[in-house]
Amino acid sequence: MAPTLPSLDIRRLRSYVFRLPLFTRIVVTLIGIFWILELQQVWNVVQWGALVPKEVNLGTMYRLNTYPLIHRGFFHAFFNTLAFVPLLERFEAEHGTLLTGAMFAGPLSTLPAAGYLLIERGIFRQNKAILGASLWVFVLLGVEGIKMYKANPYFSISSYRIPTWTTPLVVLLFTTALIPNTSLLGHLCSVGVGYAYGSGYLKILAPPERVLRWIEGKLNLLGRLPHYVSIDQKTYEVSTILALRRDPRLLKVPPYLSALCIIVGVTWLLLLPLNKYSRHTYISENALLPGQVHTYFGGSEQNVFNAYKHEVQALAGKGHEEIAIKLSEIFRSIGLKSATQKYEYHAAGNSYQGENAYAVLNAPRGDATEAIVLVAAWTNMEGELNQSGVALSLTLARYFKRWSLWSKDIIILITSDSKAGPQAWVDAYHDEHSPGSAASLPLKSGALQGVVAVDNALDHRFESLHIVYDGINGQLPNLDLFNSAVHIASGQMGIGVALQRMWKHNNSYRERLQTMLRGMFSQGLGHTSGPHSSFIPYHVDAITLQAVGNGWQDEMAMGRCVESTFRSLNNLLEHFHQSFFFYLLLQAQRFVSIGTYLPSAMLVAVNFTIMAIALWVLSGRPPKPKMAPTTAEKAKEPEVEVVEKEGMVAIVPKEDLATVERQLFLPIVLVVSSHFLGAVPLYIFNNTRRDVRFHVSAIHVL
Repeated sequence: MAPTLPSLDIRRLRSYVFRLPLFTRIVVTLIGIFWILELQQVWNVVQWGALVPKEVNLGTMYRLNTYPLIHRGFFHAFFNTLAFVPLLERFEAEHGTLLTGAMFAGPLSTLPAAGYLLIERGIFRQNKAILGASLWVFVLLGVEGIKMYKANPYFSISSYRIPTWTTPLVVLLFTTALIPNTSLLGHLCSVGVGYAYGSGYLKILAPPERVLRWIEGKLNLLGRLPHYVSIDQKTYEVSTILALRRDPRLLKVPPYLSALCIIVGVTWLLLLPLNKYSRHTYISENALLPGQVHTYFGGSEQNVFNAYKHEVQALAGKGHEEIAIKLSEIFRSIGLKSATQKYEYHAAGNSYQGENAYAVLNAPRGDATEAIVLVAAWTNMEGELNQSGVALSLTLARYFKRWSLWSKDIIILITSDSKAGPQAWVDAYHDEHSPGSAASLPLKSGALQGVVAVDNALDHRFESLHIVYDGINGQLPNLDLFNSAVHIASGQMGIGVALQRMWKHNNSYRERLQTMLRGMFSQGLGHTSGPHSSFIPYHVDAITLQAVGNGWQDEMAMGRCVESTFRSLNNLLEHFHQSFFFYLLLQAQRFVSIGTYLPSAMLVAVNFTIMAIALWVLSGRPPKPKMAPTTAEKAKEPEVEVVEKEGMVAIVPKEDLATVERQLFLPIVLVVSSHFLGAVPLYIFNNTRRDVRFHVSAIHVL
């Protein structure tokens, strides 16, 4: 029988809500009232009632009780209420309304707060405010964890036995990882208090039962208050968590919870382009000082550039070896040490071969321990002759040779193409190359600190610079390098900046979202996006500056951008490390950090885990009968079993205690086989020509 999606029973939900006991209703009402009060601007409810360590004194001790009732916004209050209502309702049903109110108005609120204040202010010397009913959630989870440990001390995963009291800690770790701005310390204090109460160490703080009975009798609370749970009406269960695990209604929750995770994750992603969830870019490494120097590239250098451009155009269509020899001669005429490197790769049924030419400018003020690289591929990613880019690199090499301010060596690299050439060179530079595919480098310098690639295949003036930053396998350069290039181009030189092929960007929500999704798609593909991409896997931060459009900016303006960028890289005292390595760019001056966008991906991913756990639990349950029972079967009494736990006796149907042996051999064989079969398409992709592979993929899709 095909599985069907369980439907939400509104009648059961309505019945459950109407049966909530008195104290649980009071708490939910107070949370709703405080949330409504947050909407007005006259009185700051959060500032008044949150647990702020430096604000707690003899006059503000009320904060030890008010902080669980106050939340930051509707969703914070809503999800916390959904989490604690079932736990609090069960606690009140077991202990009575009067005792529950006394404990949560007293020790179960003040003790977590006191522990948090002691550690946060006394040890860490911090002042992070906490608020919200999630602390009550973890107190109750701690209580339930101890109860579950007494009834069922361990659960097994493979051959490992894990104590069941660790369940709240696992929930705590997932909550901290998935939900931003949560207080790990506050939740830990709450779990600790829950453990102490469940173990019986805090029973001395509970009011005596005879006193509670006397109060109930004198005030006639049971007769006067609806939904009141008396001391004599409280219920005891064999094991709350164990009974919940056997409840068939529990398996109706995962599909809805999984769908909720997907909806919230996608919604979170769509909110990222808003100003509230993104940040303006900034320079974290103070030593860079981008745009703080005067650039001198220009004037007579235009004539030198034109001469080199004629040389490049004359070499168009020549063989790789002839081009490399000519470039080496130009480098030597400038006064630089030069060398060449041959390479040949075979991949996807194609052959990639060429010869790189490079030169090293030794730093007058350095010791050859660090270097920065200027790259210009002979042909760009579109296969066009990078005539202006190569000529500009040669001109800059001659220009840099005249300056004595360099503290790092400068390597000028001219590769035969934009993919295989840079990969062969950087592999050989770090001695990670295959001798049969790429030759070793006869000339080296120090550790590479940064790379700037120049791509200008235009034969006319350009409009803006397209900064390409995506690396192989989704890796990214340090955000400081990108921000420095943007600051220099747009701020110092007045050149427009584009990214992710968004030529016209009006900073609207739609264009921000489109830029972000393009970046995510490019990172997901993981392919090479420019000559710089091959350097990033070696922890060398690199970008490509690509001239695009038809405007009034000339090659000298692009050269001044490169000059100023190299001057900033020359200032570096250590490797890039201050800024982000994981980010999403919305436009040239706005980004989303990993701490903001990661919960979105985690929420989408966790739905698979939820459904996997649900299916695993379902596989261990006895199958339901496919046919309705006959009259004789209905009249037959079900077999029962007497269970004794914690001094209490319960009669439980045997079918509720029955387990089914899981048949794991076939699933394991299928999973392992699927992984090994993945080698087949991998072999096909690596040994089939690109044009043939494209046609096969198109036929497969159709």
